[in-house]
Amino acid sequence: MQKKTGTVKWFDTAKGFGFVIDDDGGPDILLHANVLRNYGHSSVAEGTKIEINVVSSDRGQQAAEIVHLAQPDSVPENALRGLEEAGIDLSTLSEHSELTPARVKWFDKVKGFGFLNVFGSTEDIFVHAEVLRAYGISELQQSEAVSVRTASGPRGILAVEIRSWDFASEK
Repeated sequence: MQKKTGTVKWFDTAKGFGFVIDDDGGPDILLHANVLRNYGHSSVAEGTKIEINVVSSDRGQQAAEIVHLAQPDSVPENALRGLEEAGIDLSTLSEHSELTPARVKWFDKVKGFGFLNVFGSTEDIFVHAEVLRAYGISELQQSEAVSVRTASGPRGILAVEIRSWDFASEK
């Protein structure tokens, strides 16, 4: 097994795989959905920096384990800009909450949005695809566990930051 770094070229959750561009200029590295799930993610966005343990086979290089997936430490500038471009007036948002564990109620990649729920609350949390992309996530699966920071807007609560479910415990 060899440790490599690279950038996610693409990942398709429907197909269950994608590819990583090797930083050393070697051939693309296969990234299977099971390897991603073992790391606690169901998807990863194109362009995300990644560190992986790689094995070679007759069919080429394949990720065996994710060592690190680069998630930004602070709120990326484009996260909230994406909300603004989606027609959400940022001046109407209240103070942001703490990072809280939540589950995905549903998410539709084609529509570009979905809803989350926090345990013990019946209130839906709106989540837009632009916020996912800002944090290196391409889509969410129903019942997936995540950590979310929310704000109140004119039409309810919305996610302004989304991370893997264990992100807060890693800090």
